[in-house]
Amino acid sequence: MTPLRVLVTGASGFIAGHCILQLLEQGHFVRATIRSLAKEAVVRGVLQNAGMIHSDRLNFVVADLLSDDGWAEAVAGMDIVLHVASPVLPGRVANEDDVIVPAREGTLRVLRAARDARVKRVVLTSAFHAVSWGHPHDGHLFTEADWTLLDGPGVDAYGKSKTLAERAAWDFIAGEGGGLELTTMLPVAVMGPVMGKDVSGANHIVQRMLDGAMPVVPNLFIPVVDVRDVASAHIMAMTNPGAAGERFLLSNGPALSLKEIGEIIRAALGDAARRVPRRELPNFLVRIAARFNAEMRPFVPDLGYAKKTSNDKARRVLGWSPREPREAIVAAAMSLAGRTG
Repeated sequence: MTPLRVLVTGASGFIAGHCILQLLEQGHFVRATIRSLAKEAVVRGVLQNAGMIHSDRLNFVVADLLSDDGWAEAVAGMDIVLHVASPVLPGRVANEDDVIVPAREGTLRVLRAARDARVKRVVLTSAFHAVSWGHPHDGHLFTEADWTLLDGPGVDAYGKSKTLAERAAWDFIAGEGGGLELTTMLPVAVMGPVMGKDVSGANHIVQRMLDGAMPVVPNLFIPVVDVRDVASAHIMAMTNPGAAGERFLLSNGPALSLKEIGEIIRAALGDAARRVPRRELPNFLVRIAARFNAEMRPFVPDLGYAKKTSNDKARRVLGWSPREPREAIVAAAMSLAGRTG
């Protein structure tokens, strides 16, 4: 493959970091955005520790989702943009706009800059949160054709932010995009090897299990995908002709209960997983607790319900072949085990 010039937004992020590693490994030239050049040494060091090669092909620029400054320079001369940066704050937040505004307005900033710079394609990281929230529990098989119902039960600020940002992106492409192509990625709960000190994505679940912060688990089911496969799907979508104008749901296999995730961690880590919970909290107790604890209320609508997902389109169009969820869970646990004491 001819090396491409690729801008990756949010270089310090979990998915973005894995995208950068794989892009460099494949010989591409990467420009990555950070909010301050003071962070460059730390981010570069994290990537180096994670096995980065061709580091001379990576450079950093300053750009913030909340400001127009820097975006024209960031996209200048780029062939492709992977817009990965977005606030990740699932659950209850004090002010929903703290999540929604940066996600939506930041996405539009990136798209405008990419269009004006004549970038060929933007691959946008959306989320399963833009697909399956607010729907009835009727056994529906979720695909890329589905959208989250914003007025449905259990839709939090993060779900709203991902849905509104992606819808705004498609509206922009339809009305103002010119020749810019857009592809969106819809990963389910992302787990896998942690890089650096920060823990993000669904790896928080694994961390809380390991450090004892989650002594019991609610009867919730989580569909899991490996971060390395999420990154590879982004890269496959950069040049695949069939990916233009398409959404891709990134999942693999049935959703796992939190209790099953704990069992996987214990089987892999042994004594290092001694704090991982074994007991499941009855649904009625979760419902009672949610009356007094606002952070638990979003969980109530999904108690005992395992959402079904299809990755047929990603396999068929992109040639994507993801790992089993167990691999992502174990990789996350192994990279976190030394931190919990």
